[in-house]
Amino acid sequence: MVSRKHLKPKAYAIDWIAVGRRIRGLRGFDMTQADFASRIGVSQSYLSAVERGRNEIGAEVLLAIGREFNKSLEWLLTGVE
Repeated sequence: MVSRKHLKPKAYAIDWIAVGRRIRGLRGFDMTQADFASRIGVSQSYLSAVERGRNEIGAEVLLAIGREFNKSLEWLLTGVE
């Protein structure tokens, strides 16, 4: 049996551009950036930068998106359900 102390967690690089695309997809065509931003508690300009992959997204915002739109953090970060 292998001890967990000797296992190193895998480090994953997050593709923020892909995350932004997934968030843009959640918003769809029937919701404005301002409406989406309001629902998750951020500004429209911040959401715009996120959708373009220019900002890394903090845990609080990711959790707000996941809760509001019923998506897992794993899906938001990796695209895997």
